[in-house]
Amino acid sequence: MASALRRLAKCSDSARLLSFAGCSRGRRGHFARPCTVTAQRNFSSASAMTVDLDGSTGIAVMKLHSPPVNTLSLDFLTEIAISLEKLEMNKGCRGVVVTSALPKIFSAGLDILELYGRSPERCGEFWRAVQEMWLKFYSSRLVTIAAINGSSPAGGCLLSMTCDYRIMADNPRYGIGLNETQLGIVAPFWFKDTMVNTVGHRTAEIALQLGLLYSPQDALKIGMVDELVPEEKLVSTATEAMARWFAIPDHARQITKSAMRKPTIDKLLSARETDIGNFVSFITKDSIQKSLKVYLENLRKKKA
Repeated sequence: MASALRRLAKCSDSARLLSFAGCSRGRRGHFARPCTVTAQRNFSSASAMTVDLDGSTGIAVMKLHSPPVNTLSLDFLTEIAISLEKLEMNKGCRGVVVTSALPKIFSAGLDILELYGRSPERCGEFWRAVQEMWLKFYSSRLVTIAAINGSSPAGGCLLSMTCDYRIMADNPRYGIGLNETQLGIVAPFWFKDTMVNTVGHRTAEIALQLGLLYSPQDALKIGMVDELVPEEKLVSTATEAMARWFAIPDHARQITKSAMRKPTIDKLLSARETDIGNFVSFITKDSIQKSLKVYLENLRKKKA
């Protein structure tokens, strides 16, 4: 896994900043004891992430670690989906905390190098992996909590919104939101639906059109995140928050979650191939490829 990431040249690292580097933040955009891990099992040997399950609590911590900014490439998306699937199949796991092992960044979103200069077939394969990651998380039987310890634009924001609960580091330098329009890219309907389900229609309409990134305080105000804590307490607060969810019988919670999310999931499942076709047709347009080329060149100039 993630072999493509490791082969990227230095200039590619700049490209992988995607929307994190491309946009500025939008306009609106209790004491926790340290987490103790016992009976720990590691489910991932790949360097792009670690997944540690505490057998005594049933809580897994998934740490994204794909330098420099956890950009979501085809390989990385596949690894994330497979790791969650393994946890789903483990009867000892009841919940997962998703966070980043990298400082100041949760995930910078989709890898722009998966979008530029690729064949239609490769673009389609990549988009299917994006869909699969979303489907795995949004429909998961597990309690999922995002511990957002840095900026989380675009696809990073989407990943966090698939979770049941979001806790973000209280640092005004961080931003979160679906800012695709600022790169000339349109968020697909299931990105939009996820955001509407999270913050409401009117707020989502404004945010998506303007491509806003929100500060943690503003994200809390609109309901994009549920709680702000000091960065050093993120994971411990997330694991403690699991207790509220674990107090509910699993079958009741899971059925309720499914009822709330099933219409959105079914909408994508019924139009999955059409969505892939629409994405490939859009992203391979000459005008879009030219825009991406200019963006990449500007990034390289900044780094030089």
